[in-house]
Amino acid sequence: MGIIAVSRELAALGDETARELAQTLGYHFVGKHALEERIKSFGIGNQKFLKYDERKPSFLASFSQDRDDYLHYLKTAIYTEAEQGNSVFIGRGAGVVLKNMPGYFSLFLASPLNIRIERVKSYFQCDERRARQIIETSDKNRAGFHRYFFDIDWRDPGNYHLSLNTGIFHPADCAKIISQFKDRFFSPESEKQNAARLKELILGQQVKHCIRYEQEIPIHFLEVSVSGNSITLHGVANSQALVDAALNATVRMTGTDENPSTVQSEIQIVREYSIMP
Repeated sequence: MGIIAVSRELAALGDETARELAQTLGYHFVGKHALEERIKSFGIGNQKFLKYDERKPSFLASFSQDRDDYLHYLKTAIYTEAEQGNSVFIGRGAGVVLKNMPGYFSLFLASPLNIRIERVKSYFQCDERRARQIIETSDKNRAGFHRYFFDIDWRDPGNYHLSLNTGIFHPADCAKIISQFKDRFFSPESEKQNAARLKELILGQQVKHCIRYEQEIPIHFLEVSVSGNSITLHGVANSQALVDAALNATVRMTGTDENPSTVQSEIQIVREYSIMP
């Protein structure tokens, strides 16, 4: 399976280009609605998704458990959608979440400010002053979202394989350009590797979910890396007993007699560590 991630400025024809590309290549289009529905299927309310969706969290929200929940379920939704087959993702940090996949292509879409203003005026039926405000707010939110959750400069072209100016190129032109590069990034072997890697990433999310949300073991900043049959837990805990509980939960969840997993910990123990609820 091949994966394409599109990031974009507001009014840079992002959704139009991503949909055109998906149609041209016969790929599955994954936008905001698909990820919302996927997250809702995990039992998470819409309000929590919208609270952080392509937004920089407020000072208080940045310290809440909701923030960690959002990122956990967003990653799980992205991995699950990608597992469905060849996909084109638009926004929501998918380009960062999926950037280390073997068969992966990232695209950034921009347009000159004057063109974006005219498009926003048309979209929202507003004057130029209001259009500028909408654009400035969107740009600030998207930059803050990527900086806060993923520690990257959203507009840095070095984070993408290709950047295109949709003030010049129509969505159909963009789709045609990208389709010409497709074979450089996707091969039967890389697509096979994608499928295997996604299984590992999804298992990592399942283990994390088991420890934090089902067993409610307080391992802070918990991350789970999976490579083949090797599972490694990362994070911070108050005691060795909590680390052992997390290891045991992982073994119970993943271990089988036919295909046993090797589970190890790189969790740091910090006495009396606490985090704001």
